[in-house]
Amino acid sequence: MNTLKKIISRLRVQAYLDFMWMTRDSKLCLINIVSDIILNLAGVAAVFLLATRFEGIGIWSRDQIVFMLGYAALVRGIMDMGFSYNVLHISRRIGRGQMDHVLIQPQPVWMAFLTEGFMPFSGIWAFLTGVGITAWAILQLNLTLTFYWGLLFALHLFTSCIIVLAFSFLWGSLAFWAPLAAEEISSRAVNFMYQLKSFPLDGLGPYVLLSMLTVLPVGFVAWYPARQLLGLETTGIWHTTAVAMILSLVAFVAFKKGMKHYEQTGSQRYLGWGHRN
Repeated sequence: MNTLKKIISRLRVQAYLDFMWMTRDSKLCLINIVSDIILNLAGVAAVFLLATRFEGIGIWSRDQIVFMLGYAALVRGIMDMGFSYNVLHISRRIGRGQMDHVLIQPQPVWMAFLTEGFMPFSGIWAFLTGVGITAWAILQLNLTLTFYWGLLFALHLFTSCIIVLAFSFLWGSLAFWAPLAAEEISSRAVNFMYQLKSFPLDGLGPYVLLSMLTVLPVGFVAWYPARQLLGLETTGIWHTTAVAMILSLVAFVAFKKGMKHYEQTGSQRYLGWGHRN
């Protein structure tokens, strides 16, 4: 209970700071909101227009495509709200020597990562965009929303977010050994996931599709969970959860080894050739 209280307290502090940052200037606040909504709508517009023009893509109807796009937007929205401030882009912290700032704090590293990126006011607009798109698709599809379906939706959404976060931490761990070269590698990994998450992968060859579900698990960000939720896939209901667990374990081991290396080498941030010089 004491740990939970600490987490809630830190989340409250982060929410307050985010609120103060958002409301310090009304013009900046409005620009932030409008630009975020436009950016997230633009991210799904291309696939939506294709689905509208051809009345669907492959076995997917237009409304099913919209549901998948809404699900993908929800994943991005949760990541924006919960893991901003270079938590999702962890290689920046490592490459810039900002891990020192985490290590000297009187709290576990995991707690810092869990709470420091919480931005519920500046990061909520992608999530709300996803909620709107998903709700519209559900109404168009006339889906029967049962308690079991809701639990399945929440589970898939949670595990999809875990996959994105673990994938970023896995690649970001390279920055422990190559801080300058790999400083932005998490950004590239996350952008790769975001750019491909909105496309149905049914038409891919078996080997390419397998790679998109294992080595580069883009399919589990939106495509595969949407298939499960829409009844297009009747087997493998736990595949997304299993991949999230395996990828999280691999990322944890890689990050742990990177931290041990970091303990021996330290940060280059304040040296003559470091990030700030």
